[in-house]
Amino acid sequence: MSDWNTKVIEEFRANDGKVEQFGGAPLVILSTIGAKSGQIRETPLVALVEGDDMYVFASKAGAPTNPDWYHNLKAHPEINVEYGSESFTGRLEELPQAEGQAALRRQAEIMPQFGEYVESAAPRVIPVFSIHRL
Repeated sequence: MSDWNTKVIEEFRANDGKVEQFGGAPLVILSTIGAKSGQIRETPLVALVEGDDMYVFASKAGAPTNPDWYHNLKAHPEINVEYGSESFTGRLEELPQAEGQAALRRQAEIMPQFGEYVESAAPRVIPVFSIHRL
């Protein structure tokens, strides 16, 4: 996964946030601080962008556990976010379950695989974070 992420991040940065295999889907790169290690970790994620609102999903492709970056964000919610050709400091906030699941349903309407992730992850509820610019 690390090599795959590295290639996605390189293509993202070389093409103002566009990565061919994701088509026109909006991507972000989150630079989180490791909850245990304190090291910077970069994670590319598909985001839901609705006007000025931006969300990311701890889907881990429908795995039964949360991704590592989830735990990093819980420990250190203020991080660097890259979106398109811009980079900004942001604070990620986990949404209450009902609000998060509503955003996840909207994402699944655009990208049906997110609906599949929900089914595969059950009974785990996929956490959803809103990104706030600082």
